[in-house]
Order: sequence, then C-alpha cells, then structure tokens
Amino acid sequence: MKRKSVAVALLAGGAWAAPVVAQQATDDIAPEISSEAAGETAFAGLSQGARDALTSKSEGKPVTAQNWMVAAANPLAVEAGARILEQGGSAADAMVAVQTVLGLVEPQSSGLGGGAFLVWYDAKSGKLTTLDARETAPLAATPTYFQDENGEPLEFFDAVVGGRSVGTPGTPALLEAAHRRWGKANWGSLFEDAIKLAEDGFEVSPRLAGLVAEDSDRLGRFPATKAYFFPDGTAIASGATLRNSDYAHVLRRLAAEGSDAFYKGEIAEGIVDTVRSAEGNPGLLSAEDLARYRVIERPAVCAEYRDHDICGMGPPSSGALTVGQILGMLGGYDLAALGAESPESWRLIGDASRLAFADRGRYMADSDFVPVPTEGLVAPDYLSERGKLLSGDDALPEVSAGSPGWSHAMLWGQDSAIEFPSTSHISIVDADGNALSMTTTIENGFGSRLFTQGFLLNNELTDFSFETHDAAGYPIANRLEPGKRPRSSMAPSIVMKDDRPVLVIGSPGGSRIIGYVAKAIIGHLDWGLDVQQAIALPNVVNRFGPMDVEAGTDAAALTQPLTDLGFEVNETDLTSGLHGIAITPEGLSGGADPRREGIALGG
Repeated sequence: MKRKSVAVALLAGGAWAAPVVAQQATDDIAPEISSEAAGETAFAGLSQGARDALTSKSEGKPVTAQNWMVAAANPLAVEAGARILEQGGSAADAMVAVQTVLGLVEPQSSGLGGGAFLVWYDAKSGKLTTLDARETAPLAATPTYFQDENGEPLEFFDAVVGGRSVGTPGTPALLEAAHRRWGKANWGSLFEDAIKLAEDGFEVSPRLAGLVAEDSDRLGRFPATKAYFFPDGTAIASGATLRNSDYAHVLRRLAAEGSDAFYKGEIAEGIVDTVRSAEGNPGLLSAEDLARYRVIERPAVCAEYRDHDICGMGPPSSGALTVGQILGMLGGYDLAALGAESPESWRLIGDASRLAFADRGRYMADSDFVPVPTEGLVAPDYLSERGKLLSGDDALPEVSAGSPGWSHAMLWGQDSAIEFPSTSHISIVDADGNALSMTTTIENGFGSRLFTQGFLLNNELTDFSFETHDAAGYPIANRLEPGKRPRSSMAPSIVMKDDRPVLVIGSPGGSRIIGYVAKAIIGHLDWGLDVQQAIALPNVVNRFGPMDVEAGTDAAALTQPLTDLGFEVNETDLTSGLHGIAITPEGLSGGADPRREGIALGG
C-alpha cells in the first residue's frame, strides 16, 4: 500500500505535533482501502474566513471567536452552519444545515440514510441531555440474520453490501427532534444551502473522489449507485462539479413537511423497494419499520476525571462508558508529569483501554433490550480498583471483564463484533452558550452501497454481533433482535467543569473512536495542549491487545519501547476526524483534524 509521508514538528514544550499534511484515509472503508484526506485543498467559492481557517489548521493553530463556533468535516458544511449561527440561530438549527450539506458533499460518511447520537448542553437550564437516533433492526430480522445455513457467521462484506445490512435510518427524525426542542430559526430555511448545492452542483473533494475510485467494485454493483458515482462510466474526479437533483427533491419535501415525508409515502416506499430488491443480498426493512421509528431522549452518562466530568452518549452507544472508563482508571496516575512522549503514558492508556474494551464486549448493548450496569461501569470506586491493575511495569499479560456493581447476574458472553469506521462529527457552540456534540454515520464507508433518491443507505446492522452466544454458551448482549439498536462506539462528548462545558469534541473512526476521543481529552486536560494541538496529537490506540501507532508521525518512535514493554505494536494509518471546541474565559477556540478536510469557523 502506498502511503503519503507526513510532515511533523514538535510543539512548544516538547509535546508532539501531528500531520500538517494529511495522510491517507485507510480507516474510511476497511483496512485495505486508502484515499487522500487532502485537508489543505482549496474549495471553490469558500469565504475568506473559511480559507483562513484552513490555513490555521495547516499551521497547527486553533481558530478563535467570541460568540459562536462550528467545527465539522467539510468547509461547505461548516459555512452552512456558520450562516445560521451568524443570523442568530441556535446550535440545533446550525446542526440541521451542517448535516444536510455533509450528506451531500461527504456521502460516504453520513446522511439521511444513517443515524446519529447527539449530546446537548442547555445554557438556560444548565442541563445535559442526549438524543438517540441510532438505526433499528427490522421487525422481521432474527438473531441468526448474519449466519449462513450452517449457522456460521457471514464474512463481513458479504453481509454489508446490499439490503441485508440496512437498518431503519434515524437521522431525519433527529433533525426534527432537535429543532423542535432547541431550534430558533424557521425549519424550512435550514435546508437552503444543501438544496442550492445539490441543484447547482458542488466541487468534489479529493477525499470523496479517492474513496469512490478505491471502492469501485462494491459501488459498481448497484445501478443507481454506479450511475451517480460513475457518470459516463468513470469515477467522479476531484474538482469536478457534481449535482444531485434527487437529493434536493427529498430535502424540499423535508423542509415543507417535516420528517414524516421521509418515514411515510413515496420516499419511504423507495427506501423499502431499494433494500428488498437489492440484487444478490436483499434485506428485510419494511414500511412499518420506517413508520414506527422514534428518536429516544436519554440521560447523559458522565464519568469523573481530574476535576472534570466527561459526559456523553450512553447505551446503545459504548462511547461515553468506554471513554469514561479509560479516563477513570487513569485518574490515579500522573500523566501530566509523564508527558505525551513517554512510553509509560501510553502503556497506562493502552492497558486502561484494553480493560475498558473487555467490559464493553461483555456488558454494553441496547439497554432497552438487555440490562446494562451503566452506573456501575463508571462508578469511581469500581474504576479505582480496575485502575490498580495498571500499577505494574509492563503490559498486562491478559485482561478480562470486571464485575461492576449491579443487581443482576450479568451472565453475558464476550462479544467480538466488527465495527469498521466511516462516520463524521459535528461540534457547535451558539451565541447563547448552548453546546452540541453530534457523531453521525452510515457505518462503513458508503454504507450498504445502496443509493436511493439521492442518498446512501446505512449498513448499521453489521454492528450487531454475528453470533448469538460465545464459546462458553453465554448469550451475547449485542446479539441482533427485532427492533433493537446495534451497539456503537460513537462518543460525542461534552467535558464539564463546575457544571459548565469546557470542551465539545468527538470523532469518526469505528471502534477506534474511543481511543481518539480519550487521547484528545488527555492531551487537552493533562498535557496542556490547546484544542488544535490535542486533536492533531499522533494517534496511539489499543482496543483488544495490539497497540496501533500512527505511521508517519513522531509516535513511531514509541514502537520499540512499547514492544519492550510487552505489547504487539502495529504502525498503521489512523485517520481520526476529531472536531472540537474549547470554551474558555477568553472565548471559543476550535480545532479540526489535519487528517481530514474539515475546519472550525467562528464569529
């Protein structure tokens, strides 16, 4: 595999800086696929402010503002959100504009055919809450849905590509639910930028063009998908203008009629027909599944770290629990004194991650279907005891799930479900002080590869375990069940101090999301990095034992020391997509991942 070299420099104080030239995006499809992230690419028609933001990112500097800020994965989407905020709209209003543009210009990552988790801080009440818009399994699906006639799990891409993997989309319902709760602007006006870009055309980014070319075999399997991404039989090219009148039509319906236009009638019928008629791998999604879909408001899950509370999305996401567990186990160790370049820092972080992932694999799933010991998993005394396991000098020889406080026997099996990355993250703070952290996805890059009415459909059902029981015969909490929401690693986070938000952050990246977010929080709180530096810090991630070290960065210097500590170490591309906003007494400070095309923009 070709890999573009990455320029790195040292930050003041000796902490690492990360790529100033973005590396290849192998995480977006699967390990074998890569594409230019091209974070420095100029987009046609951008405002001077957006161009300045791209320059700041390339120089490793945060963007600052006094009143409002938005950070997301594509400059066109960020500008759409910025226009709403500049006109006095709320963070929820801006999110609708950002998401609808992202679904057009970054369709491989998120869109109307997917789902999302949203964390909201309400400045007026001082309260945190979350909205769960995770996709649901069809009512006709069974726990053996992803097994062959012999009861063996299907190969991942045999399950992904086609209708079998498609869950009921949640994103359109989320847009409306958030706007009804916290919106200030006229609903219909929030779609104007996306409709205009869809009708007039937008400039294809290098990232999108590269990913289309590299996934051509899968994208080419379905006529509608092929026709859009391969006009005249050739993959869309970077810099070309791409139009999507079907998407504009759907957005106009949503703007005029609300989310019912998506979940009932012709749009819903088109989705169901696309899923059920997918050649070679049809699915079970029905009109009833769409009509019954609901967004669920859930309490935020928070874990203590230093003098902060790290808050985010609870089950069916494992994000807040697992990030919170990692940080909670590290609370007794002085990472600030060790520093970012210390192998000992990463030994502690890596083994804390392994312990947290052991709990994740056993206990975390959709809490509407299985009991989850949510409070016990992030209880300070439990994490303190688990943290004592890190007190040695070498990598832990093995890890296992702990026994969090809970009144249930919790006899669940260990899960090994695959969760490949794509996804996108949006962070917004508005002029009223409301904060929004939202991670949005269609799961694997280009999802199921099914394209209908101008948008791609998710493959979210493959986040369920393909097996129903583990080798010991215990049932797996994350097994597929009708109407259930698959476990996720998405970790939209709001860091609180003294009951006020100080950091809004999240990332794409499959199950590595957890490590990316934990790294950025540690970088900001322990190592004193500004939000851009913390985001750009080289990625070092451990989930299941092997330590993944970001190739082409200064982190590669850790390979031998970590090997000497007993880890299996892999140098690999780790294309996070962190977008964050720090809220300080001096104002707002935003950062965007240099590995991707996004920016932070404020006013």
